[in-house]
Amino acid sequence: MTSLYWHTSGSGDRDLVLLHGWGLNAEVWYDIVPRLSAQFRLHLVDLPGYGRSQGFDAMSLPQMAGTLLERAPERAIWLGWSLGGLVASEAALQAPERIASLITVASSPRFAASEAWPGIEPRTLEDFQCQLSENYSRTVARFIGLQSIGTRNAREDTRTLKQIVLAQPSPAFEVLNGGLEILKTADLRETMINLSTPLLRIYGYLDGLVPRRVAELLDKCWPGSQSKVIAHAAHAPFISHPHEFCDHLLNFTADIQ
Repeated sequence: MTSLYWHTSGSGDRDLVLLHGWGLNAEVWYDIVPRLSAQFRLHLVDLPGYGRSQGFDAMSLPQMAGTLLERAPERAIWLGWSLGGLVASEAALQAPERIASLITVASSPRFAASEAWPGIEPRTLEDFQCQLSENYSRTVARFIGLQSIGTRNAREDTRTLKQIVLAQPSPAFEVLNGGLEILKTADLRETMINLSTPLLRIYGYLDGLVPRRVAELLDKCWPGSQSKVIAHAAHAPFISHPHEFCDHLLNFTADIQ
């Protein structure tokens, strides 16, 4: 039996769907929920197979986005972090009329690096896939450790993310491996060019998984979108710099209904 965890809170008059990244769950938003609850109805989601959304098999990117669209409110703002940014982007491509605006955080339309594109080396993603079958906890911990490298509070931020993982049910190996396969193979660079949905892209200047050069390249490829780079932040700017992160979000959504 499948059960999608979908928790709604907040007293605002607009809907904001928040999607977490690989290996984690909706508790990553713990610090920004109080800051946004007066402005939005917040929809905190565990992606299919992650956290409390148990019973799901590994899904393709289109399948995952379609599953969430079945539950999502009409004309919501969608915010996705890392892998969640890919899922939110795919949802906007599938049903642009359903999404008022799109915000991606430390995300990329193509996570895997190539000769002309900065990102994670495919060999690194393949190594993570191999290590998953041997030691799930160590593999996820290593991936989380990469997300805060270089920040002022790197150790504290890493500890927070690890606690979030351990506090909820562990995803199945197939689900985690499927998520890594999406990160390794997905490429939305061309399909997103014609997206009419308002788009804000937020990055961390120190991010080693989604290098800041991605922001510059997409500024040229997607001139209709906006980008913000948070100085001194890495892959989880909403944890390391919640005030600045929320300011960017609120400024962008101020006139969106």
